[in-house]
Amino acid sequence: MSEITPDLVRHLGVLARIQLSDEEVERLTGQLDAIVDNIAKVAEVATPDVPATSHPIPLENVFREDVPGDMLSLEQVLQNAPERTEDRFRVTAILGEEQ
Repeated sequence: MSEITPDLVRHLGVLARIQLSDEEVERLTGQLDAIVDNIAKVAEVATPDVPATSHPIPLENVFREDVPGDMLSLEQVLQNAPERTEDRFRVTAILGEEQ
């Protein structure tokens, strides 16, 4: 059993600048107590011979092969462009030029 008390929860509320009602203090005391107890259980299992893991299942590269496929023609690419200049998209200049 951990040592989470209502006074400690009130103090944490002050530090976090959260106003807690008496009901919230009572509820949070139990919840924080359960959290601390569960962390203590995990700490008992975590021994130097158990390797740290970031994921319970080994991960592998799930990317597909990078193979070029069918490409759009220049006309297909530019067909819905709001503005175009020759074979390019026309956009408003944003660096170093005044409108």
